[in-house]
Amino acid sequence: MKIIRLLFAMLCAGLLAAPASAQQYPSKPVRMVVPFPAGGPADLVARLLGAKLQEVWGQSLVIENRGGAGGNIGTASVARAAPDGYTLLLTTSGFMCNPSLYKNVGYDPFKDFAPVTLAGISATVVVRSPELAGVNSMSDLAQLARTTKVDFATPGIGLAGHLAGELFKTLAKVDMQAIPFAGAAPAMAAVLSGQVKVGFMAIPAAVPHIKTGRMVAIAVTSPRRLALLPEVPTVAESGYPGFQVDNMYGVLAPAGTPREVVRKLNADIVRVLQLPEVRKSLEAASVEIVANTPEEFARYIEAEHAKWAQVVKASGARVE
Repeated sequence: MKIIRLLFAMLCAGLLAAPASAQQYPSKPVRMVVPFPAGGPADLVARLLGAKLQEVWGQSLVIENRGGAGGNIGTASVARAAPDGYTLLLTTSGFMCNPSLYKNVGYDPFKDFAPVTLAGISATVVVRSPELAGVNSMSDLAQLARTTKVDFATPGIGLAGHLAGELFKTLAKVDMQAIPFAGAAPAMAAVLSGQVKVGFMAIPAAVPHIKTGRMVAIAVTSPRRLALLPEVPTVAESGYPGFQVDNMYGVLAPAGTPREVVRKLNADIVRVLQLPEVRKSLEAASVEIVANTPEEFARYIEAEHAKWAQVVKASGARVE
């Protein structure tokens, strides 16, 4: 009887321990790695979430910008972090695409991470320098690429802008050269200065310059026109039906993070995303809130990985 009582007590202790760990989380500061330089769209989303999560948790959330190699360096560092919920990753579409572009990214998007939630998605906008007069549609851009060398600036290899350009090249059957920069800010500066005449840019970073006329918007990669740029057509309605490229902003934890902690993270982040002030800020940046479950986010990652693997193969894009 003593042995039975002892085993029963141990079982009860084990059952009680799991939810308790989630209830007490976080009990110390949390680090969120953004694998890109400060000032870009991912950084904006991370800082919006971080400011509100600190209020919910009563604990600091430190944003660490760790750029390099199209996001691979910062991403791989989270893959190697302790799976305790105190190191998180806020990343973009390159997370699913880079394994097809690079020989070795340093992480496995399926085995090394526990999806938490897809916070939101935003579109890419195709822009040109005002100096490039006469290019006012995607058809104009395709025609120009057939007659002369066209480079296009992107915030980095494997990001939505780069992949949108590669997809357009494949559909339009033209040759254009991607010029990757180390983040949205330097890519934008290259187009603004005329160093590169065309860019595939994230909406949040580009809209202020479009509004002031310092660059011209040609098309957006969303399935519908955007409220921020209602006069700008989609690529799909510009002669390339079915064209859609989303840039995602997703939160992940290292694989092995306790399920209860992942669930709490998901609940808290979804709660923050529904706050009116957060929703307003993200909508102003043309980020559409998704806030799905870990299981839904996992399925999204699988589908996007498969989609972009095909695009990368068809385009011949590769990074050594």
